[in-house]
Amino acid sequence: MRFRFTLPLVACTLAVAGLAFGISIKDVVFTTKDAGKIVFSHKVHIGKKGIENNCKACHPAIFDMKKKVTYTMADMEKGKSCGACHTGKDGVFPLKDCARCHAVKEITYQVKSAGPTPFSHKKHLAKYSDCGACHPKLFKAGHNKPVTMAEMEKGKSCGACHNGKSAFSVNECARCHLVKEVGLTSKETGKIIFSHKLHAAKRKCGECHNKLYEAGRNKPVGMAAMEKGKSCGACHNGKGLFDVKQCAKCHPVKAVNFKVSGAGPVKFSHDVHLAMYSCNACHTKIFKAGRSAKVVTMFEMEKGKSCGACHDGKKAFSVREDCVKCHDM
Repeated sequence: MRFRFTLPLVACTLAVAGLAFGISIKDVVFTTKDAGKIVFSHKVHIGKKGIENNCKACHPAIFDMKKKVTYTMADMEKGKSCGACHTGKDGVFPLKDCARCHAVKEITYQVKSAGPTPFSHKKHLAKYSDCGACHPKLFKAGHNKPVTMAEMEKGKSCGACHNGKSAFSVNECARCHLVKEVGLTSKETGKIIFSHKLHAAKRKCGECHNKLYEAGRNKPVGMAAMEKGKSCGACHNGKGLFDVKQCAKCHPVKAVNFKVSGAGPVKFSHDVHLAMYSCNACHTKIFKAGRSAKVVTMFEMEKGKSCGACHDGKKAFSVREDCVKCHDM
């Protein structure tokens, strides 16, 4: 990186009687090609030990205002320009403390497959004070070409340090990529919460992404497809994990209250029935999941509709008897 020095004189006044000059100076902003803007403060420097309002401490020996000179960091490391004083001695910070001069900021990368991914200079600088650990060995200062996860796993970019030895592995995706609980809405069964936190504690992200799911929103998959090994069914097959047929593990179920004119309210308990039957014993053969607008009469139940499909006196007590078992009389 190169710095072009031109120190402005804002105002100059001459007191003829005393032959005294008054010079007004201001901060200088340097624009570098690959490391942003750098602000040089005359006010901060001129009061320091060794300078003490003596402009000749720097001009023209170190900085010649008449010449437009460009210095590289390599030049400074050899004692040129800022490097004449910033050596790390006599209480002056060294050149390698880059963030003391170069403005660093928090960066958010827009990753198509994984959403916004933040990179914190503040966190990294707290552990590695030497910017040279990354720049320019791993990253050019400024914008860099995107690097894939596959390349990182081979030691490129972040993977040079995040290898499980120097720092946590790039395979621990949730340490960098923002993951959240996903709310899925099913027309038939209401809201379903998928917990990344719960799954990431037991599985590696690569086991699901991008084999089963692309990062981000995916096309809905039906239960029939899951039972054939698609989506959640790839793991939830009853072997290593609970089967997708154990619906209540994911789908919220609750007691359902029916208002029956002339016979008192009826409370249907999912808990009682799930203790004896699987969800697909009723859904969607007898009942569609969710509230049905259609009202089924006792006469229809006696013919095998609705509750009467099971409550026929054989599989379970008959709807014709023991009414108080369901109706609150």
